[in-house]
Amino acid sequence: MLCTVKKHALKPARAFLWVPALLAALAACGKGESPVLQVIPAPAKFEYAHGSFRLADGTPIVATDARAEPVARYFAELLARTRGLKLDATNAAQPSPAVRLTLDVPQGEVSEAYTLEIGSGGVEVRATDPRGLFYGVVTLWQLATAGASSSGPAEIPALRIEDAPRFPWRGLMLDSARHYQPPAFIRELIDWMALHKLNILHWHLTDDQGWRLEIRKYPRLTEVGAWRIPAGAAWPRGLNPATGKPPVYGGFYSQAEVRELVAYAASRYVTIVPEIEMPGHAQAAIASYPMLGTGGTAPTVSPDWGVHDYLFNADDATLAFLEDVLTEVIDLFPGEFIHVGGDEAVKDRWKSSPRVQARLRELGLADEEALQGWFIAKIGAFLDAHGRRLIGWDEILDGGVPARAAVMSWRGTDGAIAAARAGHDVVMAPSPTLYLDHWQSDSPAEPPGRPGIVTLKDVYDFEPVPSAISASDSAHILGAQLNAWTEHMRLTERVEHQAFPRAAALAEATWSPASARNWPDFEKRLGAQFARYRALGIHYADTSFAPRAALTPGAAPGRVRVTLLQQAAFGELRYTVDGKEPGPASKRYDGAFEVKSGDELRAASFDGTLLLGTMRPLTMDTNVLKRRSDEELESCSGKLVLRLEDDAPLEGERAIFNADIVDPCWIWPDADLTRGASFRAAVGQLPFNFQIGRDADAIRRGDARTKDGELEVRTGDCRGEPVAILPLAPAAANPAVSILGPESIPPQPTRGNVCLRFARPSIDPIWAIQWVELGE
Repeated sequence: MLCTVKKHALKPARAFLWVPALLAALAACGKGESPVLQVIPAPAKFEYAHGSFRLADGTPIVATDARAEPVARYFAELLARTRGLKLDATNAAQPSPAVRLTLDVPQGEVSEAYTLEIGSGGVEVRATDPRGLFYGVVTLWQLATAGASSSGPAEIPALRIEDAPRFPWRGLMLDSARHYQPPAFIRELIDWMALHKLNILHWHLTDDQGWRLEIRKYPRLTEVGAWRIPAGAAWPRGLNPATGKPPVYGGFYSQAEVRELVAYAASRYVTIVPEIEMPGHAQAAIASYPMLGTGGTAPTVSPDWGVHDYLFNADDATLAFLEDVLTEVIDLFPGEFIHVGGDEAVKDRWKSSPRVQARLRELGLADEEALQGWFIAKIGAFLDAHGRRLIGWDEILDGGVPARAAVMSWRGTDGAIAAARAGHDVVMAPSPTLYLDHWQSDSPAEPPGRPGIVTLKDVYDFEPVPSAISASDSAHILGAQLNAWTEHMRLTERVEHQAFPRAAALAEATWSPASARNWPDFEKRLGAQFARYRALGIHYADTSFAPRAALTPGAAPGRVRVTLLQQAAFGELRYTVDGKEPGPASKRYDGAFEVKSGDELRAASFDGTLLLGTMRPLTMDTNVLKRRSDEELESCSGKLVLRLEDDAPLEGERAIFNADIVDPCWIWPDADLTRGASFRAAVGQLPFNFQIGRDADAIRRGDARTKDGELEVRTGDCRGEPVAILPLAPAAANPAVSILGPESIPPQPTRGNVCLRFARPSIDPIWAIQWVELGE
């Protein structure tokens, strides 16, 4: 990134128009530091100049070409919504200072490139394509929302930006098959993507758990395939008296809704790439039309997560069905690519099906992998004939891939390397780094998700071009995308939490030149970005920056010692103990401190005056020292820990549990039981709705003494006889959280581990701990 400060080209500036942002930039450059330009993703090149431009009510936005008029209206609407400014979009020449949007004659530049010049005499955004103008005004909007002030006129420093994207594919995948999201949310998501200069929405529309796209030729795909009966005891069973049908969960998108979303995305220069899964992840389709499968009992739409084994068969009739479906998909989605999945196609049903085996012999193919290759090739040829390109997950490489097909690499980078060397275009989407269902911090405020933490910095540090790819092969890397698999994102707020601000990090990895990427500089731009998120109403994650409190006994009775912790190294912690919201001037955290019982602790992290993260309010009570939450307990083996949401209540907030679904066992280390204790526990039951194959046979159930089972409490190495047994019968009838105990634990010789394990008749339900308490 170029760090220079010079006179602006539009108009000589006057010294009295210098602004604080410019002074900060001058100071930074004087120290040899890069100035912090509050823009994400970082532009390719920028130069500060002297002066500034005041953006205020009535400032004209002049579209010098009719094609620029929608961009002018968009910019005016954006500033009105986020800053309360009323700008006048016009196509008439303006003698007064104005924002001018100019389309130049194309000269081979990238269509998304733009130049932005700001001086005291006005602002000009130039591009050869409306897409470039759009991204130029997005940058201008960020400059107008760069400070702590959230409304009123904005003073923008004079500068010149020359910018263009590094990659053409800057994406986000949304899984609507596991959980349906309303069209209104998808419109918002498109808006937010555009403000990050992300331009591809990969829309995962079909899977084992749901078929979400209306196909007029095959109405049962949505009549049946769009609905399921969720797992778990909380969902009402039986028939609804009003309808005579069982209550179901789901939804689908009509073709009219899809057309509206595609048009809306185009207005934000976002292309929607639909995904229709094949030959695997097909259970919802086969539940709708059983003849598409391999025979046997027709399945239901699955309520389970994991890898299923229902595959489309390879009959001509099934291929004709898929071509019919794709014909309607092509009509709805005008983009170049159609995603056909191709991943996790477990071949057991193909291997055991006489019909499929006969087909394999008829085609002269060696094995089932070759059959999948033939299958994908047929679909690829159909798409080619209709002017589209196939893209699929990297498993499509295993059986041979159509010549024009692109590959989406999710199993690390090996698929990308192999595909690029073979001449195929590649989109990088590797797990776990770009998978949004992983936790992004160690905060107890994280929503449900998968084990392993993928931090904001992990995403920021991701390099889309694998180091093993040659310079010539690197031209096949189209870009990268984040992937929002929604098994654990039932609510749209959780999609937002998992996607933002990691989308900002991915945006910089795919838009900005490698030389412009700088993590410490990026951290300094997050405070302003978070303020924009709040103005936009995004439920973003501040959990990497939010303070957490570790509590220990104070020096005197009735007092608690507080240590504040934060995952990120960036930001200054401030706190209050009187229940008031902490601000930049609140007491700074300089080390552990004591509070008295009854105090309400609040804490937040700041970058100067900009808020980075807040802690949930915590009322001090010495009794909390006797309790450990599931986040504070340790897993006995850590085989497959998930953060799971309770299935009850149906309405309102639900409990969240950390549980090892293969070995549900918890440890409170170094507990003091030398004087015995009164033991209580908050427990819940979760449906075991995981397709994990034969691994389920190895899950430990214990030796249940009663039909409902028990919670067993052991000490030491967790292998001896229980020191306490709490029957689960009182909790078995309650699908939500129940309190067990109190139960007495006799005195133990020394301090040591307290081990908690359930003895249960079956692996379903999963019993889980929310908290345990050792009282007197």
